[in-house]
Amino acid sequence: MESVERILFRQLFDPESSTYTYLIADVYIQEAILVDPVLEQVDRDLQTLEELGVTLRYCLETHIHADHITGTDQLRKLTRCRSIVPQNPHTICADRQIQDGEILRLGDIQIQAIATPGHTDSHFAYLINDDRVLTGDSLLIRSCGRTDFQNGDAGKLYDSITQRLFTLPDTTLVYPGHDYWGHAISTIGEEKCWNPRFVDSPGDPATRKSRAAFIELMANLDLPIPHKMVEAVPANELCGKTL
Repeated sequence: MESVERILFRQLFDPESSTYTYLIADVYIQEAILVDPVLEQVDRDLQTLEELGVTLRYCLETHIHADHITGTDQLRKLTRCRSIVPQNPHTICADRQIQDGEILRLGDIQIQAIATPGHTDSHFAYLINDDRVLTGDSLLIRSCGRTDFQNGDAGKLYDSITQRLFTLPDTTLVYPGHDYWGHAISTIGEEKCWNPRFVDSPGDPATRKSRAAFIELMANLDLPIPHKMVEAVPANELCGKTL
């Protein structure tokens, strides 16, 4: 279990893309990890690192994003941090690929990689010190990521969430990669009970949607394509390097 005095955990927000970036630092060794940084927020992130008195060691991505350009390339140039992406990504720019089940350690910080494909074909969640999970664009608060581009697959997303994330303890804190309704944090237990993408009667986890019903639901969302997708995906395949 983490020590409050030793481990810093910050949830940072980009209002344009509704993206959460997470800063996790061990103050004893004065080193930090940023998860899903956003290019337009690099100055904010650098200022936060300076104010906390920590050096950026890693930028860690949950997946190749379509709605914003990652800040990893700029942060790597400015701080000499290392870029880490999920295994089998559509990119060759990263310093390292993390594997399903692998544990990344930085001082007292322990990050376990959990493969959660479905939103994209290479997507990971990260379990932090066994008490909170960064779910990226897979499980959102009272929702989930879309599956209609970047080799998305609704059936795989259903399996990822129900078989991998929903099997974590109910008390596990859920920190998503996005939120569009003003939510910041949930728990696995809450999402199993109240997420309408996965239960027919919110409040009753016994009414879990079938895999087939979930696939049908996702096929009929009719969502607009992210307006930055054309520029974001190619840039993120280069770790945020814009051409």
